[in-house]
Amino acid sequence: MKKLFFYPTLILLMVTSFLTAQEFNKGTNVINAGIGIGGNFNYGSFGTSSQGLGLNASYERGIWEIGGPGVISLGGYFGTKTYKYDYFGGNEKWTYTIVGVRGAYHYNGLEVENLDVYGGAMLSYNLVSYDGNSGSLNSRPSGTVFVGGRWFFSENFAVFAEGGYGVAFLSLGISLRF
Repeated sequence: MKKLFFYPTLILLMVTSFLTAQEFNKGTNVINAGIGIGGNFNYGSFGTSSQGLGLNASYERGIWEIGGPGVISLGGYFGTKTYKYDYFGGNEKWTYTIVGVRGAYHYNGLEVENLDVYGGAMLSYNLVSYDGNSGSLNSRPSGTVFVGGRWFFSENFAVFAEGGYGVAFLSLGISLRF
């Protein structure tokens, strides 16, 4: 009888402690690693034969608590994506690398455990590497806005989805909080 009560109670306590996490706060640090899906790069629309998945990583730290339920974070972004265009007589390849500084507002007013929703802006420099026959595009500064959310499965581990434009229109990945 003790086993019948003990094991289900132990499992319930473990699951409950596994699923609770606090929202994004001042002093919170998060590292994201994701895969970008969709979109042509903002240099223009190319009739590409193929495009690679966008890979991205970002870091942010909660800096300021502001009036109302929220925290402002600051951090950095790094992403890369490749487009390839094959045609009769040749091929061209563009590799874009984005390095940026970003800030976000994390809204804590939903009072939903485990959920971090945010929106923000990024200033970046887009580095272009070109290999082909017809010319190239220049590297340049850029800016973008984004919105996203994280669902924490434990105190330190989450999955995230972010829409906007880094190396793609949508990024999906994992987050580690420390």
